[in-house]
Amino acid sequence: MLIRSWGSRGSISVSGKEYLKYGGDTTCIEVVSSEGDLIVIDAGTGIRRLGNRLLAEGRISDINVVFTHPHWDHLSGFPFFKPIYHEEAKIIVKGPTTTQNYIKGVIEKTMTAPYFPVELEDIAANIEFHETEAEGFNVGSIKITTLPINHTNIGVGFRLEEDGKSFVFLTDNELSFTHPSGLGFDEYVKFSEGADLLIHDAEYTPEDYREGWGHSTYTDAVRLAKEAGVKTLGLFHHNQDRDDDGVDAIEKASKELLSKEDAKIDCFAVSCDSEIEL
Repeated sequence: MLIRSWGSRGSISVSGKEYLKYGGDTTCIEVVSSEGDLIVIDAGTGIRRLGNRLLAEGRISDINVVFTHPHWDHLSGFPFFKPIYHEEAKIIVKGPTTTQNYIKGVIEKTMTAPYFPVELEDIAANIEFHETEAEGFNVGSIKITTLPINHTNIGVGFRLEEDGKSFVFLTDNELSFTHPSGLGFDEYVKFSEGADLLIHDAEYTPEDYREGWGHSTYTDAVRLAKEAGVKTLGLFHHNQDRDDDGVDAIEKASKELLSKEDAKIDCFAVSCDSEIEL
């Protein structure tokens, strides 16, 4: 299983010389199975670059896009994902909904006048919209399970498993506050247990934490990784105002915490070009 990040920024995309190391694109993760199955998690602005690469490779069919939740920074790149404008493209979209039309309806609202010049119904690709099944589902050789995230509105996290390896993706997940649709800390420990890679929201420091806003401190992310016994922790959803030096500081502080607690866990801040093979 190959995991690539095309965007790790939170809330809104940013640009400037102070964001060169970690990038400014919002959430988009590419997962490729050992058999070549393609899964795209979220369609933040990072999906634009991924789409360009897929077109260059001639890969525009059998694309699976799964959404954690429909907030703007996780779907604003969808209209700029170039495969959707090709008749040969086949894309399956899944989102955390009570009806399969929910995520479709959200995207339709963004791709309509006066917000966007091209309507969703007018694009060329064959796109199917489905609900993320609570009991889990498979994409080729990858088994995917979900659970609710602690965030404002409805959302899910993902655990992807293949060939005895596991990748857990929990962005926009607040570990110190329980939202109406969320779960307790112990449930996230159980979901993440033994993962080879956990990528978790670490937007805040303890000093700038905003309770109830749907995001975690890096200290809580480290605690989760330690209690779940994961092998590698990726710090994610970097605050839009946190520059490279600030993200470096969070990465350093997280590593120091793990070292102080004698936790044998690798830790890194996820950039827009991070790549890990499990």
